[in-house]
Amino acid sequence: MLLAIDVGNSTMTLGIFVDEELQTHGRFTTRRDATPDELGGQLLTFLSQRGVSAKVEAMAVSSVVPSLSQPLAEMARSYLGLEALFVGPGTRTGMEIHYDPARDVGADRIVTAVGVHHRYGGPAIMVSFGTATVFDAIDKNGSYLGGAIAPGLQLSVDALFARAARLPRVDLVAPAKTLGRTTVTSVQAGIMYGAAAQAEGMIARIRLEMAGEPKVVATGGLASLVAPLVRGVDIIDPLVLLEGLRVLELLNRSHD
Repeated sequence: MLLAIDVGNSTMTLGIFVDEELQTHGRFTTRRDATPDELGGQLLTFLSQRGVSAKVEAMAVSSVVPSLSQPLAEMARSYLGLEALFVGPGTRTGMEIHYDPARDVGADRIVTAVGVHHRYGGPAIMVSFGTATVFDAIDKNGSYLGGAIAPGLQLSVDALFARAARLPRVDLVAPAKTLGRTTVTSVQAGIMYGAAAQAEGMIARIRLEMAGEPKVVATGGLASLVAPLVRGVDIIDPLVLLEGLRVLELLNRSHD
């Protein structure tokens, strides 16, 4: 049984794989100052609530929060009795990385690319809706081609309300029409359809720089919220990064 952990800036996603099947998963708020015992308690609660009784035999982590790497490593040793795989420079990925330098690509971007190529093939454009909105691309062979990073939906919303005192905070839902007839629907339209339009424009521009007909895969914690509004998205898979962790853990274990 594999424990896969995706540590993002806002949320931490845990997934349990039995062989190739994702049995269960959960999302938690990322706490940058969490201790190994706090993380261990959270893990045990998660496993108990999900009814997981089998022993965790491996753990793989993708993290964009460096301060949590050591606590997670200590948690793995103390609570699971194993050494976790942390994806980073030196990790076997099985893909060519066209980035300068290659070690600067975020672990989450590479793991997502691995998961998408393994599950859906290439070429592909990946749009990850999270704290940042991240666009990445792979060719037909799964080689990583690069990407683009923009402020995410929640960051943009927080900045808007922080700087515009008269605008009300609104639920992040798409109104029926783009032309809002109230302040609330005007803000909702600008936020939701604006994010969708940004994604559509970036996808179109990236397509022009790629060979073949890339499929578009939307992922990340906010994918289910935004991706249905984006024309041209072929697949919505918020958890494809966990699949990438499973593939990488197996690949690196086989080379130990």
